[in-house]
Amino acid sequence: MTRPCNDSFLRALLKEPTAHTPVWLMRQAGRYLPEYRETRARAGSFMQLCMNPGLACEVTLQPLARYDLDAAILFSDILTVPDAMGLGLYFTDGEGPRFERPLREEWAIRDLSAPDPWDHLRYVMDAVTEIRRALNNSVPLIGFSGSPYTLACYMVEGASSTDYRRIKSMLYDRPDLLHHILAVTADAVGAYLNAQIESGAQAVMIFDSWGGSLSPAAYREFSLHYMQRVLATLIREKDGERVPSIVFTKGGGLWLESIADIGCDAVGLDWTIDIDEARRRVGDRVALQGNIDPAVLFASPATIAAEARKVLDGYGAAQTGHVFNLGHGISQFTPPEHVTALVDAVHQHSRLLRQKCS
Repeated sequence: MTRPCNDSFLRALLKEPTAHTPVWLMRQAGRYLPEYRETRARAGSFMQLCMNPGLACEVTLQPLARYDLDAAILFSDILTVPDAMGLGLYFTDGEGPRFERPLREEWAIRDLSAPDPWDHLRYVMDAVTEIRRALNNSVPLIGFSGSPYTLACYMVEGASSTDYRRIKSMLYDRPDLLHHILAVTADAVGAYLNAQIESGAQAVMIFDSWGGSLSPAAYREFSLHYMQRVLATLIREKDGERVPSIVFTKGGGLWLESIADIGCDAVGLDWTIDIDEARRRVGDRVALQGNIDPAVLFASPATIAAEARKVLDGYGAAQTGHVFNLGHGISQFTPPEHVTALVDAVHQHSRLLRQKCS
């Protein structure tokens, strides 16, 4: 197995030289694209789209047909793991994901077990295999999962939350129960990511979307520790190539040094921290991914290009070890043509920076 023809994303994660700064976008296959909306309507529901490997492959490739992106990311949902645990995932228009059987009773928590990804999540592995085949070694494919704590939030709350009342009550009153949920979920996430790697994912990312809601001590105990546990189990090399890992905690700017020390290859940044400060704090321990404000994409193409240049200039003239991305997922209201302005600006300006350094 050889690296993809465009391997700049993998090279950047491993802090190897690249001809330009690679760019991909969190949620790059999604509702802002009319072709995605058409495929979603044809599927009948979001979950039917996720569970159909052919359609998941189709929407994964849609943004690559439009934009000169440097990586593809598997189209799926972070909540497939708790769904496979038997919690009954469903989606309601206007309300987002919900679970029929959230974890509220001690007996249900004690009965929780990690699913076999090759059995209960086979449709995801089939999608990974089909996407790799369709990519034809053009760009790398990213696999992903939610972090154990983020998944636990949904599993306990039963849906998205603004105050995290139920899970934080458990965290403080019954930490033993939450630790049990997190231990089982960490085992599930590790097995799930390894199955994606075995199926063809060439890098993996852990989305810790809700870790930033925790206090510093609670973050270390209930989120960071379990992500480190996941990373310790991951396949690090497949077919003679390194399989890099990325950890992204939304709101995690307080803990960059700690995240960089848990064994990942790259730390994802949201837009609330300057990338030059982040680089100063973590040094050369890891690569960095990020971190333009997704709302910039509502501005004019000229402004988008200017803001992209600010991030690249902030990272520094020597661009090794940087993957350009948004600081969070792309908004469904983003004009598709504005993404072209961003991707083109990143490639053009990063090449210029390298010329100046040579």
